[in-house]
Amino acid sequence: MVFMGDRATLLETGRFVQRHARNAADEIIEAVGVLDALPGTTAATDAVTENETETETEARHRRAAERGDLASTSALGALLLRRGDLDGAEPYLRAATAEGDRAAANNLGVLLHQRGYADEAAGWWRVAAVAGSAPAAHALGRHHRERGDEPAAEYWLRQAAEQGHALGAYALADLLEHRGDVGAERWLRAAAEQGHREAAYRLAMALERRATETTRGPHATGARLPVPGAARSAAAPGALLPDGPPAAEPGGELAEAEQWFRQAAARGHRRAALHLGAILEQRGDLKEAGRWYLSSAKEGEARAACALGFLLRDAGDEESAAVWWLRAAQDGDGNAANALGALHAARGEQQTAERWYRAAMDAGDVNGAYNLGLLCAAQDRIPQAEQWYRRAAYAGHREAANALAVLLLQAGDANGAEPWFSKAAEAGSVDAAFNLGILHAGRDDDRTALVWYERAAAAGHTEAALQVGIAALRDGDEQTAERHLRCAAGGGSAEAAFRLASVLDARRPEPGPAVLGAPREEKSECEEWYERAARQGHRRAQVRVGMLAAARGDLAEADRWYREAAEAGSRNGAFNLGLLLAREGSEREASLWWTRAARAGHGRAALRLALLAARRGELTEGRRWCARAVELGPAEVAERAARLSEALHQELTA
Repeated sequence: MVFMGDRATLLETGRFVQRHARNAADEIIEAVGVLDALPGTTAATDAVTENETETETEARHRRAAERGDLASTSALGALLLRRGDLDGAEPYLRAATAEGDRAAANNLGVLLHQRGYADEAAGWWRVAAVAGSAPAAHALGRHHRERGDEPAAEYWLRQAAEQGHALGAYALADLLEHRGDVGAERWLRAAAEQGHREAAYRLAMALERRATETTRGPHATGARLPVPGAARSAAAPGALLPDGPPAAEPGGELAEAEQWFRQAAARGHRRAALHLGAILEQRGDLKEAGRWYLSSAKEGEARAACALGFLLRDAGDEESAAVWWLRAAQDGDGNAANALGALHAARGEQQTAERWYRAAMDAGDVNGAYNLGLLCAAQDRIPQAEQWYRRAAYAGHREAANALAVLLLQAGDANGAEPWFSKAAEAGSVDAAFNLGILHAGRDDDRTALVWYERAAAAGHTEAALQVGIAALRDGDEQTAERHLRCAAGGGSAEAAFRLASVLDARRPEPGPAVLGAPREEKSECEEWYERAARQGHRRAQVRVGMLAAARGDLAEADRWYREAAEAGSRNGAFNLGLLLAREGSEREASLWWTRAARAGHGRAALRLALLAARRGELTEGRRWCARAVELGPAEVAERAARLSEALHQELTA
């Protein structure tokens, strides 16, 4: 059974939001160029000194401003504004603005906006923007967007972006993306190239999404963003997370996306670090992936903490994994809560496991309900298991729907099970599709059963592929049968390997007469498939491998496989082992194996025992085995046994 992991994007923490709000004004304050030697000043008193402190800088600008220097007046106002001293900054900014300084006009707008005078701020931003201030154009564009005037917002943001202003380019891209304009990516790229980390992250996401959609096709549903811990259990054993993106090809869009994720992550973007870690993990670069997960987790990204936990678990450090899962679960990550539940369930701590599964469910992760169902089913708490399966199934969990249907079917409610199997299969559950095949086959509706088997087989279900192969053999379509049997045999089905070998075996030419001194034949492909099935305990395959080995003259190999089959209960294996032993002179041991075979219903073994008894003069015993051979057949054996019995009877009555 498989289940989908939680892929929802977590909201930023309040701490980050607060930090972002504090820095928002800094982003639009226009810097004033540092003056190495202000006009009208002397180098001895006002020149910039190396390693000058902020206090010294302020004092220098104050002295110059008192002498009427415009640049220092504007710079002092900007310095005080950045510090948050609005009262101290305002007179300097107004004075510089009055003298036509555009940076001061922009910064005065910032100050007024912070005081709550948005319209007056916009007026000064307009003045500065018209004078060529890119920060002012950016601020004015944001002002218009907040008021819903998108045409004006686009105009001013474009002015800022075209001047190379990173924030303006990013804000313009955001506006265009909101409208679905294809030009958004150009401006995201422009902002990213200037070091804007959010732009780099969003550009990477866009590139990855486009590359993934190209790989999957235009009608695929559901996002396939990189998933931390891809293809690993987040809860119950055997469960899988959704696939991540395809491997990045050098020079492709996925490779470019990786580079932008890397740039954003290096600048402290925690979600970019998470995505980069997932990409690296999928590639197998686990050490570097762990470093980025750790970086992201330390910044509060719960999904990164969860993914880091999986890496540690896979490395054998279960205790450290639990620490990170706990941290992620406490931050509301349902996937981590499920992982903790699975961890405690594996340790036999059922109550603790149940608590974490409930925590996952409370976090909005439907896997929690499904895993509670699995937990209850494992404890034979069937009514509770059904309750949790239903809850998850109604929430759209396809494997829960399949598990619920299995419970109903086991309880004898086939009619109640079928709709849930159908719902799960239509949602993509391969197990449910196979189970529907079994359900219809049980009703002798082979046509419908085959439809579902084919659907499951197309998705890689081993047993379904076997059933399709058997159906094709029954219909005489050997080519289709071989294709599906190869799939099933490759997936580990011993029966499929045996049947595939039988198909290939039937095509082999009849062996010619043995030539003394000729080299031993190499094993054919069919024998290799027989051996694969035999190694998995398939008794008929073991007998056939023994026969092929005997035909090659490898009697030791034949003995080994016959014996293994016989000891597992194969009457043909026991009979053939008896033949081999008798040929080697071990008639006493041969009779023991023939006896086992005859008692299991092997007519030829009974006839052999009758012949042995006759040679030993045990005529009554011989007739008894003759009667058994007549009873078991086949026809030619029964005929020979009847003649032998008559001869023994005449000998007894002579």
